[in-house]
Amino acid sequence: MQRRTVFLGLSSLTLLAACGGDSSKFQSYNGPRITQIQIYKAKRRMFLFSGDKVVKRYKIGLGGAPVGAKRFEGDGKTPEGLYYISRRNPNSAYHLSLGVSYPNPDDVAYAEALGRKPGGDIMIHGQAGKNPPGMRDWTAGCIAVTDQEIEEIYAMVGVGTPVFLFP
Repeated sequence: MQRRTVFLGLSSLTLLAACGGDSSKFQSYNGPRITQIQIYKAKRRMFLFSGDKVVKRYKIGLGGAPVGAKRFEGDGKTPEGLYYISRRNPNSAYHLSLGVSYPNPDDVAYAEALGRKPGGDIMIHGQAGKNPPGMRDWTAGCIAVTDQEIEEIYAMVGVGTPVFLFP
């Protein structure tokens, strides 16, 4: 009986691992608290800060038309300005993602004044095999990193963290 119990237990663990029990994508982080994210669109770089110290830096991909601030749904632009991490999505179609609080009330007012929708659902996310080969800027306005990098970022960054997006 004991041999059968051990076998069943090991079999269950093997099945969970084979099913992609995505617990492997969730890392722990014991470093300094990340107090802000700075994104420089023209340089395609993102920096995670603790106070005034850069803790991590990443190369990024952006929306398909990244020059200029996001104004309308479907414009392919990545926002500019001050936003916040608004949510965490462990079941993202892009491996993992962190929501950016675009649109803010000013973004909504600007778009509505012109009879348009501001768009939304801007994220910092992974690729999950969706990055077309050879394309640097391929998202619909989001900030993309590798799947391995978003696992690290997801562990480090909490809801409410300020995100400064510069041209």
